[in-house]
Amino acid sequence: MIINKIKINGFKNLKDIDITLDEKINIFCGENAQGKTNLIEAVWLCTGLKSFRFTKDKDFINLNGDTSFIEIDFTDSFRTQKINFNMAKPNIKDKAVFLNGVRLSSPSKLFGNLNCIVFTPEDLELSKGSPENRRKFLDLSISQIKKSYVGVINKYDDIINQRNRLLKNISVGISKKQELLVWDEQLAKLGSYISVLRYAYTKKLNITAGNLYKDISSGKEVLNIKLCSTVFDNLENREDYSGEMAEEYLSKLNRNVDEDIRLGYTQMGIHRDDLITEINGLPSREYGSQGQNRSVALILKLSQAYILGEELHDSPVILLDDVLSELDKSRQNFIFSKIKNMQVFITCCEAGQIDKAYKHNVFYISSGKILK
Repeated sequence: MIINKIKINGFKNLKDIDITLDEKINIFCGENAQGKTNLIEAVWLCTGLKSFRFTKDKDFINLNGDTSFIEIDFTDSFRTQKINFNMAKPNIKDKAVFLNGVRLSSPSKLFGNLNCIVFTPEDLELSKGSPENRRKFLDLSISQIKKSYVGVINKYDDIINQRNRLLKNISVGISKKQELLVWDEQLAKLGSYISVLRYAYTKKLNITAGNLYKDISSGKEVLNIKLCSTVFDNLENREDYSGEMAEEYLSKLNRNVDEDIRLGYTQMGIHRDDLITEINGLPSREYGSQGQNRSVALILKLSQAYILGEELHDSPVILLDDVLSELDKSRQNFIFSKIKNMQVFITCCEAGQIDKAYKHNVFYISSGKILK
């Protein structure tokens, strides 16, 4: 997948952006707060996903402007396509989003057309950070391959919130315990289905990441990745998510119901899963050095790109937002060696941070404008 051209005007501080991209490496240089990450964020929005910076809608349009315009021409393995993503005050939430000239009902309908992998400095904490971040990484990775998965996760989250409210109401006598059954039956089926997909993806991730980690450690260390479930002791060869697995899930919900009522939330379920990474048999989160954990995080994101490319038969666009400055030369060189067949966007303060052997298109950004 290749992004050919980008036009942006009025998105945050970006003004009159009109550039043609190299099919390999594109470097965006500039001081802090000049608009480098804004450009990466604009591209990411056109994937149909929410901002990786958690930007609120009201902040998408420049304070001194009334409209925002993003246009991306890209080529996948089949054809060339165009995305237009427009916003205007005062109704910023009513985004006008078009794919090949056809208006879509919401930005989320873009999902699955322009495929990107974004890697930010925060992602370097993926291995050592919270289980929630690893679950989000896992779920995003799966949803990029299986688009319907997003709806399943959203439905599960809605139901778990309904159940937790009901648990609190039961504890104060407003509701009755029997009312939980309708929610628990749905949770059991959805949770079992999610477990099957998460386990299948984790198996692929373990193989891909294991091979990549062997390279980055020069064969001195072994990386293993496994899914830690609060519901199922063993997920190997289990696929009956609407039958036997759902019954087991429901049984465990029932077993914990009194304690859930006392606490006011659901203790057990796929919302408590974790992705465990081990180096030479030891959990990297507890025993890995900072360098090891950064290597694991790097490998996880590279594996995400590799698996997505294999599943869709089309490599995603790689967005490296100010990541290289956080890595030493050996890890920088490792990244470049593994993404040489993909289109890459890199943001950095100085082009000198990038080895000259890798330079292709270099754009300088100042005050939201491109100075080629």
